[in-house]
Amino acid sequence: MPVLTSVSGFPRIGRNRELKKAIEGYWKGSVSLEDMRTTARDLRARHWKVQKDHGVDLIPSNDFSYYDQMLDTALLLNAVPRRYRDLGFDAPEDTLFAVARGYQGERGDVTALPMKKWFTTNYHYIVPEIESSTQIRLASSKPFDEFLEARELGIETKPVLIGPYTFLKLARDPNAEPLELDRGLTNDVAAAYAAVLSRFADLGASWVQFDEPYLVLDKERGDESLFTSLYTTILAARRNGVKVLLNTYFGHVADIYEKIALLGFDGVGLDLVEGREENLNAVGRVGVPSTTTVFAGVINGRNIWRNDYATSLGIIDALHKVTPNVAVSTASSLLHVPYTTQEETNLGTDVVRHFAFAVEKLDELHDVASLADAGDDARRTSSVLATNQALFDGTRVKTDAAVARRLDALSDADFVRTPDREERRRLQHEELGLPLLPTTTIGSFPQTTQVRAERARLRKGEIDQAAYDAFIRGKIDEVIRHQEQIGLDVLVHGEFERNDMVEYFGQNLNGFLFTRNAWVQSYGTRCVKPPIVWGDVSRARPITVEWSSYAQSRTSHVVKGMLTGPVTILNWSWPREDVSHELQTRQLALAIRDEVLDLEKAGIRIIQIDEAALREKLPLRRSDWHSKYLDWAIPAFRLVHSGVKPTTQIHTHMCYSEFNDIIRDIDAMDADVISFEASRGDLVVLDAIHDADFRTEVGPGVYDIHSPRIPSVEEIKGRIRQILAKIDADRVWINPDCGLKTRGEAETWPSLENLVAAAKDIRAELSR
Repeated sequence: MPVLTSVSGFPRIGRNRELKKAIEGYWKGSVSLEDMRTTARDLRARHWKVQKDHGVDLIPSNDFSYYDQMLDTALLLNAVPRRYRDLGFDAPEDTLFAVARGYQGERGDVTALPMKKWFTTNYHYIVPEIESSTQIRLASSKPFDEFLEARELGIETKPVLIGPYTFLKLARDPNAEPLELDRGLTNDVAAAYAAVLSRFADLGASWVQFDEPYLVLDKERGDESLFTSLYTTILAARRNGVKVLLNTYFGHVADIYEKIALLGFDGVGLDLVEGREENLNAVGRVGVPSTTTVFAGVINGRNIWRNDYATSLGIIDALHKVTPNVAVSTASSLLHVPYTTQEETNLGTDVVRHFAFAVEKLDELHDVASLADAGDDARRTSSVLATNQALFDGTRVKTDAAVARRLDALSDADFVRTPDREERRRLQHEELGLPLLPTTTIGSFPQTTQVRAERARLRKGEIDQAAYDAFIRGKIDEVIRHQEQIGLDVLVHGEFERNDMVEYFGQNLNGFLFTRNAWVQSYGTRCVKPPIVWGDVSRARPITVEWSSYAQSRTSHVVKGMLTGPVTILNWSWPREDVSHELQTRQLALAIRDEVLDLEKAGIRIIQIDEAALREKLPLRRSDWHSKYLDWAIPAFRLVHSGVKPTTQIHTHMCYSEFNDIIRDIDAMDADVISFEASRGDLVVLDAIHDADFRTEVGPGVYDIHSPRIPSVEEIKGRIRQILAKIDADRVWINPDCGLKTRGEAETWPSLENLVAAAKDIRAELSR
C-alpha cells in the first residue's frame, strides 16, 4: 500500500490574515458575529481543500481556533471559571474572548487568564484555570461540528485535540498553583475524552489525534502513572474501527516510549526533527507493536527551509528496519510557519526555491512519501530527489571574512563588564537622579492607523523619505510631550518608525531577507512576519541613533534608547540551518554592540536591550539547558553591553515566559535593570527573585497590556504593594508588562496616568 501521509495541524489565520481582520472587526463592532463566523467557515473549507488537493491522507480538523486551542479545550471540558460564565454572554465566542482578553463593560470587569509561550515556540496559549467546583464534562460540540462540516464538503478529516495529559499538566488552580491531580479530577477528564472518542466512533471517524507535547519534557513523580491511567480509560472507548493517534512533538519521548508502546495506540507520532536521535534509538531498542503505525515527523513544522529528502528517507528507512507500518507526517503543526511562498516574488526564484511554507510542505510530504515507497533504482533516477539535493550543495552562502575576523579576535574580557554591578548602581543613581520607584514604559507606543498609513505611503513612493522623517519627528514630539504631562520619569521615543521589533533591526543588518506576506500567528489575532537569516550578519548602518538622539534633544528628562537583543532577534527570525544558532547569535551580538556604543556616544544614558525571547528556546529537557543554550546565550547578551561606561544604565526586558527556574541565569546577564511580564502571571516570579537574592533592579509589570482593560489606580497600587512585600523599594521600577504598540490610544494614556498616580501614592506612603 502507498505510504500514508498526515498533517498534524494547519495555519488558521488565512493566506491574507482574513481571520485576524474579521475578529478584530468584530471586536470594534464593524463586523457582525455571523460575518465573523462565515469568514471562519470559509477559511476552514479552503484549508481542508488545499490539503486534499495536495493528496494528504489524514487532514486535520478542529485545529482551527478563534484564539487558542488550549482555551478551546477548556471550553470543551467545561473548565471556564465562574467569573467569566457570570458575564452571561449568549455567544460562546464572547465568553472565549473575555477569558482570553479580559472584559470591562456593563456586564462586569474581569482580567484575562494568563498567557504563556507554547513550549519553545513564539506561539502563546491561554493557561486553563480549573476551580474546585468545576464539573468536568463535554460542554461544547466544536470538534464534532467541524468534523461534520468537512464531511459535508466531501472531505473526511482526522479530528485533533490537545491531549488530556498535556491539558492537565499545563492547567492551574485559581491560586496560580499547579493542579492537585486527585483521582476524581483525573477520572473526570479521562471520562470526558473517552466520550469524545465514542462520539467520533459514532460519527464514523477513522482516526482521532490526541496531541501530547508535554510528554517530551522531563517526567516528575507520578507523571507516568497519570499518563497511563488517562489513556487506559480513553483507549477502552475505541470501537467501530476508530483509531487513536498519540502525537508528540518538540522533542523526544525516549524515557516513556516503552510505556507508550505497551498501551497499544494505533498510531504514535514522533518528532524526528528535534528529537531524531533519541526517538530512533528508543524505537530500535523497544520495537513497535504490530498493530501500531509510526507517524514519522520528518517535515519540519517550525522552520521555512526546504526539507533534505535524503535525510528524511534515511530516517524512514531506519524505521522500516523495525516495522513496516510507517506513515510520513509533519513533525508538528504547520501553525508555526507562513501560509505559502507564492506571494514572495520579490525574493526571486533562486532564493524562494530554498523555502517551504505550509502549502509547500504539503508537496514535501507527498514527495517524501512517494520516494519512501520507491525502490533504490527509482530513487537513483528520480529528478525530484536530484533537484532537492542540489539545494544542499554548499554554495548558497559565502562566508563574510570581516565578520569571521571580528569573532576570532574576541577574548574573555569582551564578555565582562566592569566595575561590578553594585558599584555601577551607585554611580548610575548619582548620574540619573531618579526618584524612588521610577516610572517608565517598555518602549513602544500605539501604532495607530495614521502611523501605518504613512509607512505604507513611503513604501509605495507616495511620499519621500524627508516627508516621512518629518512625520516621525512630529509623532516623537507628541509622545514626549504627553509622557512629560502625565509625569513619567524615564521616557521613550515611541518606536513609530519601526514596523516590528525584529524586522526593523534586520532591515539595517547585512545577512537578512524580508518577505511580503509570510505572517505567522503569535497569539490571538497578533501576527508576526519574521525576517530570514540568509548569510553572515553585521551592522550595515546605525539603526536607532538618529531617533533616540532627536527624542533626547526634545526633553530634559532621561530618554531610553531602545534596542532588540541578539538572542531575541535570532529566536524571532527564521534562523539558518547550515550553521549553529550559537554562531548566528554571536554575529548578531557584535552588530548590536556597535549600536549600543554609538548610542552612548550620542549621549543616551539608559539603553534597553530587549531579550523578550530569551527563555523561548530554552531546551525542554533540563539536562540540556546549559550545554545546549544558556552557556552561549547569556554570554552573547554580555558581549552586547560589556563595552559601555559604568554610568550608562543597561536595561533588558522579557515577556510571557516562566522565569523562576532560570532566575540566576537571568541575573548573570549582568544588566542593571530588568523589566518583565508579571501581572498576567499573578506576580509569581516575585518569590523566585526573593529566594535567589537577585541583584539586578527589577520592573515587574503592574498591568497587562494584552488586554483592552484600563486598570484602576487602586488595582495598580495593590500590585505595587505585592512587589514591595518581596523586593526592596530602592530596587523596584514601575512599568507595564510589555510594549504598548498593539494597544489603542484610548486605553494607553488613561492606564499610564493611573500607573504614575499609583507610583506617587506609594512613594508618599513609604515616606511617612
